[in-house]
Amino acid sequence: MANSLVIFLYGLVFSSFYNVIGIRVPAGKSILYPPSTCTHCQYRLTFADLLPLISYILLKGRCRKCKKSISPLYFIMELVTPLLFVFAYQTFGSSLSFLYAFLLISLLSILIVSDLVYMLIPNKILLVFGSIIFPIWLIKPLESWGNSLLAALFTFGVLAAFAMLSRGGIGGGDIKLFALLGFTLGFKLILLAFFLACFFGAVISLILLFFGIIKRKEPVPFAPFISMGTLLAYFKGNIFIDWYLSFF
Repeated sequence: MANSLVIFLYGLVFSSFYNVIGIRVPAGKSILYPPSTCTHCQYRLTFADLLPLISYILLKGRCRKCKKSISPLYFIMELVTPLLFVFAYQTFGSSLSFLYAFLLISLLSILIVSDLVYMLIPNKILLVFGSIIFPIWLIKPLESWGNSLLAALFTFGVLAAFAMLSRGGIGGGDIKLFALLGFTLGFKLILLAFFLACFFGAVISLILLFFGIIKRKEPVPFAPFISMGTLLAYFKGNIFIDWYLSFF
């Protein structure tokens, strides 16, 4: 219990920083300077304005100075990300599997923000996380070299072909993200992750369309659905696969 609390508190700090990365990197801005400001009135945020979760609640989701609404995306990500860290720790304990989970959650948390705000998955973020994941993979891969390479090449090739045939049915950033995830997860889990991402994307998009939140043919950020499918596959994928195979 104590360890989970510590991980949650650290997760709050990380998640707040991930919001900054997801907002600034796609815009070509430094993640360190200038200090954070209100997006409406450019009021320079103080320490009291930047406390994860607490500041948003105390300020009732509004800027201290201009009183305009702050996007709930910040609050949601600051809550969900540390909760996922805790769930990963409770699932895997102190192991390399937890480290993989930590990196996947971190990567996907940043990309959710980036894709929702800019409809963009920056190459810089993929390269940074790829350069971190690869050395860890050399120490303890989740799958064999051949399996990981096949998963990366297969997902990249199939999705790139689909993008060309559909003339933009999937973005280049999504394709490169799936390739990185395929290398990390291996062939079976990336196929499951892709299926789940498409399923979640289709169902939620239909719901949003039904309620008029989005319009027909309006592009929808895919990173949130990729994240849902990937994390579900990573945490529970083998259970899904064994259940499916039990029918044959």
